[in-house]
Amino acid sequence: MIEILNLSKTFNPGTISEVAALREITLSVEEGSFVVLVGTNGSGKSTLLSAIAGNFLPDQGKIILDGIDITRMAEHKRAKYIGRVFQNPFSGTAPDMTIAENIALAAKRGERGNLRLALTSTLVSGFRERVMPLGMELEDRLHSPIGKLSGGQRQAITLLMASWIRPKLLLLDEHTAALDPKTAARVIQLTGEVVNKDHLTTLMVTHSMQQAVNMGDRVLMLHKGKIVHDMKGQEKQRLKSGDLLALFDEIRKREQIDPAAAEMIDRMYV
Repeated sequence: MIEILNLSKTFNPGTISEVAALREITLSVEEGSFVVLVGTNGSGKSTLLSAIAGNFLPDQGKIILDGIDITRMAEHKRAKYIGRVFQNPFSGTAPDMTIAENIALAAKRGERGNLRLALTSTLVSGFRERVMPLGMELEDRLHSPIGKLSGGQRQAITLLMASWIRPKLLLLDEHTAALDPKTAARVIQLTGEVVNKDHLTTLMVTHSMQQAVNMGDRVLMLHKGKIVHDMKGQEKQRLKSGDLLALFDEIRKREQIDPAAAEMIDRMYV
């Protein structure tokens, strides 16, 4: 479904701010798989999602989505195939537009046309039917500005928008990190429902070890722009949050040893 081949990206090359954000990442994700990405800050998780979404061009490598090479495809053209929800509840939507207008934009993603023509009474009625299952009493507020919603309500709508036209790939970039625990739990529940309903191929970045073990069918751990652990099948099913914390401790211990020895260990993960 999605193949990533030898993908690398270095920001600010040749300067004191040089960062090797992605280092020859190769990854294959089957259709319908739900992959959770974990790692320390700066490990490359969100950078990998941004590369797939087309926020920047990689230095090398390829990104192939459903047989289509999208490596150098413009970001707005990829949006036809990729849905994305960001960490910030106020990203990915137009705050001054109504809920219905925002959904209409999502419903016409990749098409040309007049937004007003999209907002027929029939379509708005359809919007209401799909918003109602969110359980946030937003079906009667479709003509309210989306900027007036709480963070959790907005993330729920954004999740619905990202999956409105069944995308080939759904990217979730720490989409509950800015929410309070109760609201985050509700959005995670909605995430599972949306992904399972349409059998969406999904990549989700999270810092929550509990989310990582409870969600999806595969966990990838990144470190310094590389995939250092890939857990799926029975290994994923048996995975506990303590297991992930132990792996993080292992990485921290490696960081404290002699740099030459650390480099040698790094080669084991290539």
